[in-house]
Amino acid sequence: MERAVWKKELDESITSLSKLSKYIYIPKSDIKKIEQVIARHPMKITRYYLSLMNPDKIDDPIRKMAVASEEELHLLGSYDTSGEKENTMMQGLQHKYEKTALILATVKCANYCRYCFRKRMVGLSSDEVLKKFSEAVNYIKAHKEINNVLISGGDPLTLPTNIIKHFLEKISTIPHIDFIRIGTKIPAVLPHRITKDNELITVLRSSASKFKRVYITTHFNHPREITSESKKAIDLLKNALVTVSNQSVLLKGVNDNPETIADLNTKLIKIGVIPYYLFQCRPVKRVKKHFQVPLYRGYEIVEKAKSMLDGYSKRFRYVMSHKTGKIEILGIMDGYIYLKYHQAKNPENQGKLFRRRINKEDGWLDDLSH
Repeated sequence: MERAVWKKELDESITSLSKLSKYIYIPKSDIKKIEQVIARHPMKITRYYLSLMNPDKIDDPIRKMAVASEEELHLLGSYDTSGEKENTMMQGLQHKYEKTALILATVKCANYCRYCFRKRMVGLSSDEVLKKFSEAVNYIKAHKEINNVLISGGDPLTLPTNIIKHFLEKISTIPHIDFIRIGTKIPAVLPHRITKDNELITVLRSSASKFKRVYITTHFNHPREITSESKKAIDLLKNALVTVSNQSVLLKGVNDNPETIADLNTKLIKIGVIPYYLFQCRPVKRVKKHFQVPLYRGYEIVEKAKSMLDGYSKRFRYVMSHKTGKIEILGIMDGYIYLKYHQAKNPENQGKLFRRRINKEDGWLDDLSH
């Protein structure tokens, strides 16, 4: 049986600096340090995503998201900024928010994002990945407050289509589950996974029409990631009755200006993708120093971008995914930042409004003072 087109593309991904240097400029003085980084946190770039980079610009935003950097040697931050360990009910199953169960289905991605908040595991150990799917299903069945399941990773769409089908069919048998979510960056980094696999589209359409609706959350961070190929992938998903939304991360040197955020969300709406979240970059070890934008500046960027957008395009919420919940950044005034729990681990905090003193360099809730 001939190997699927998308799997061949995945096999041809760039994983070494020696191969990468044939396509883009890498200063010789950086090579040794970058190799140190790759030894700790693997690099993987699809040839499609490589084609989106400017090969001569070191500060190219697409490059910054995918190419390992010596800045990753800085150890500020934590590997578990959202409290995932304490929300793990069994290997590969998290239950942080009352109505949502989260399945870690794989450690693999088509591309390894350098700013990944699961940097501790992606491309590395499968110790946190679901091993006993039937036990996870039993847990969800026993917790009738759960009305949706988020399949995450890694990137679930790197799994074989028959595995995805199995997940969707089994989860759909749970009466109190209303819909199933899949988080993926595939449309931005390997659109052929969708456009060259009719079976996947059939599986998704079948789930939506016979079982439970599927909601896919994409991960576009920059308008240059939205191409004719990624648009084809989105069109196929929507034709398969999938609702598609997008979550982005505010990243220094990538999209940390109002024009880029506005352009991104305008283009998302244009291809039929709903803007959902803009995440504050988490203080992840080997990420925080060179990717996190201070909250004060982030708020200014978001408000200016929203002033440039129509109502549909500015529906996204600017949030921190903190260990206590998803906290929306509402405003800054007179030295205070005003916040609201959009989702809370503790149900008593749901919808809670609060404020903290803010300094211009603060980047996370834990940096703020009462």
